[in-house]
Amino acid sequence: MATRKYEITYIIKPDIDEETKKALIDRYDKIVTDNGGEMVDSKDWGKRRFAYEIEKYREGTYHIMTFTASDDKAVNEFDRLSHIDDRVLRSMTVNLSK
Repeated sequence: MATRKYEITYIIKPDIDEETKKALIDRYDKIVTDNGGEMVDSKDWGKRRFAYEIEKYREGTYHIMTFTASDDKAVNEFDRLSHIDDRVLRSMTVNLSK
């Protein structure tokens, strides 16, 4: 099976402290690697202002991770867990292989 390259951008609530944010980022990086993904890059874009309110927030902390995987297991697990985590406001996954 061919390896695909993915990019996940997710927005973290701006009111969590730095230690909690780092733990959250490490957790999601580990979720991807534990489910067959190989991390290429994981970087913090910092706080950015939104064009419109999301859950009563006007800004959020953006984080982008790029990884490769042979199947979509890592993407599905990230999506599942990030949707039930109330510290993640939004996430978007892009398949860069096409």
